[in-house]
Amino acid sequence: MRVFITGIAGFVGTTLARAFRRDFPQAQIHGLDNLKRRGSELNLSLLKKAGVEFYHGDIRCPEDLQAVDGNFDLFIEASAEPSVLAGAAGPGYVLQTNLVGTLNCLEFARKRCGLFAFLSTSRVYSLSPLRALSLEERVSRFELSSVQRFKGVTAGGISEGFPTDSPRSLYGGSKLASEIIVQEYANTFGLNVILNRCGVIAGPGQFGKVDQGVYTLWVAHHYFGLPLKYTGFKGEGKQVRDLLHPEDLYKLLRLQIASKKVTAEVFNVGGGPENSISLAELTALCEKAIGRSTELSSSADTHAMDIPYYVSDNSKVREFFGWEPQISVPGIVEAIFRWLKENEASLRPLFQFPPSAESK
Repeated sequence: MRVFITGIAGFVGTTLARAFRRDFPQAQIHGLDNLKRRGSELNLSLLKKAGVEFYHGDIRCPEDLQAVDGNFDLFIEASAEPSVLAGAAGPGYVLQTNLVGTLNCLEFARKRCGLFAFLSTSRVYSLSPLRALSLEERVSRFELSSVQRFKGVTAGGISEGFPTDSPRSLYGGSKLASEIIVQEYANTFGLNVILNRCGVIAGPGQFGKVDQGVYTLWVAHHYFGLPLKYTGFKGEGKQVRDLLHPEDLYKLLRLQIASKKVTAEVFNVGGGPENSISLAELTALCEKAIGRSTELSSSADTHAMDIPYYVSDNSKVREFFGWEPQISVPGIVEAIFRWLKENEASLRPLFQFPPSAESK
């Protein structure tokens, strides 16, 4: 088996590459990354140890992709500008990377790959209806009310039927446009594709920032004794997300690759209600796992891109592939804690970011 992964030096890309190597020792694994995200260079030694053929390049440049040798059984498009705040100062990089870059990947894949797996995002869902969800305020979190005004809201969270037809962010818009183009390539050129609309992915190896990866950042700030701030929605940390470990995403990809149900349909993929947590609850979990608290302030100001609640309804992907996430939120926190402890000297400089509660 020959596997090609874009964004391979990133958190998800590195985890997937190492998992494929672990389970397929004879596989040939190649990958490309522009190393733009701070910290990604630390993963190069892990990739080298795993026998990955690394290409330093950028998916915005077709020539960089063409420099990759050979044909592949599987192409995983895991590269992206992943911040929901991306493009606020100018849309060039986020659109070139997330849209034009995907087009370049598709052109490569239709000529040289058997299967194309695209990792999209829950941020394709429209902001206004997400901000207008009917919620009940509990002691430590928001919960969905039983009666909702929008389609696509279920007891299991947000399903694929939730609105995507009004503004969401330049990041979300670029990924939604890419989803559409991926489906058109499947229809026009017969490219076999997988489309996974991922929720919040968190775990060891993620160099979290305030605008993306805040849940790993939360654990790291507790570990290093750095201050944190609840931001928005009264500043109480009641915003809720569901968390997915990339190993669970890998297990789903394995099921999808082996399945005959690859039909270019979109699947929500997240931790689900069982793996949902608020920032306030995460604070308590971090204190328990790490054994200490950290300075915590709050601000009631809510960023225009922040939302109070997102949990993935995994019903469709469960029905199609029999998949359920296996790694719990406490398990994710514990894995991050171990990673920080084992790599403290090299990671400490990477987590000196201004704290916030804004999240993907």
